Amino acid sequence: MPNRTISLPPARPSRAGLLGGPAPILASAVLWGTTGTAGSLAPAGAPAAAIGCAGLTLGGLLLFLTSRGARSLPTACTRGERRLLVLGALAVAGYPITFYPAVARTGVAVATVIALGSAPVFAGLLAWLTGRARPTSRWGAATGAAVLGCALLVLGPELTGTATPMDLTGVALATGAGLSYAVYSLIGGRLIMRGHPSDAVMGVLFGAAGLLVLPLFLYVDPHWLTTSRGATVTVYLALFTVCLAYRLFGHGLRHTPAATATTLTLAEPAVAAVLGVTVLGERLPAASWCGLAVLAVGLVLLTVPVGAGDRHG
Repeated sequence: MPNRTISLPPARPSRAGLLGGPAPILASAVLWGTTGTAGSLAPAGAPAAAIGCAGLTLGGLLLFLTSRGARSLPTACTRGERRLLVLGALAVAGYPITFYPAVARTGVAVATVIALGSAPVFAGLLAWLTGRARPTSRWGAATGAAVLGCALLVLGPELTGTATPMDLTGVALATGAGLSYAVYSLIGGRLIMRGHPSDAVMGVLFGAAGLLVLPLFLYVDPHWLTTSRGATVTVYLALFTVCLAYRLFGHGLRHTPAATATTLTLAEPAVAAVLGVTVLGERLPAASWCGLAVLAVGLVLLTVPVGAGDRHG
C-alpha cells in the first residue's frame, strides 16, 4: 500500500471530545490494571495461562452474546474483513497465553509494563507499515514519555539495588503479548472505521478467541475453578476486565486511532503498581514513583483534546 504522510487525528470528527475517545479507553485501562492483582488471588497451583484463558472464554462469550449485531457481523463483512476477524481473534487468543505466563515468570509490574509499553510502539509501526498513518510528533512525544515512565517504573528497584535477575523468557512472552494487543487493536479499529458497530466487532473478536483458547483451558487441570476463590477470580476477570473493559475500549476506538489508544492504555501499569502497593503490600522506590509521574505526563498529552492548529502534528 502507498506510504501516505498523514497525521493521527481522532478516528471520527471529535464532537464527543474527551468523553468520546480517551475517557472510555482510560476507563478500560483502569480495569485492566486490576488483572494482575486479581489473578494473584487465584488458588495456589492454578496454571497461569489457564487463569487468563478461563476469564477470556467466559468473558468473550458473554461479550459476544450481549453485543448487538455480533451474530450477523461475519455475513455483513467482505471476504477481506472476515480474514481480519480471523487474524484479530488469533491475536486476542494469543494475549492470555503469553501475558499470564509472563506475569508468573517476571511479576505483575514487569510483565504489565513490558506488554503495555511495547504495544504502542508496535501499533505505531504497524500502522505506518500498512500505510494507514504516519505517527505525529504529538504521538511520538506522548509515547516516548509514557514508555520512559514505564521503564522507570520497572527499573526503579534495580536502580536502588533491590532488583532480582530478569527472566528473559518472561520478557519475550510479555513482548509477544504487546504485539498481540497491538494487532487486535489495529484490526478492531480498522473494522470499526469501516462502519461496523464497535460492540459487534469486539463481541466477535473476543467470542471467537474464547472458543480458540477453550481447548487449552480444558487440557490443564480445571479443578481450581471449582473453588470459591477460583470461581470468583474467573467471574471478575470475565465481567470486568474482558466484557466491560473491551466494550469501553471498542467505543473509544470509534473516536481514537489505535496507535493513540494503545499509548493511553499505558495507564494500566500505573494502576497495577498502585494496587500492588495498596492491596498486595508491595513497595516502590522513589525512581518508580518518578516513572509514574512521567507516565502521567505522556497520558495527559494524548488525553487533552488537540487544538485545531495541532491536528496535523
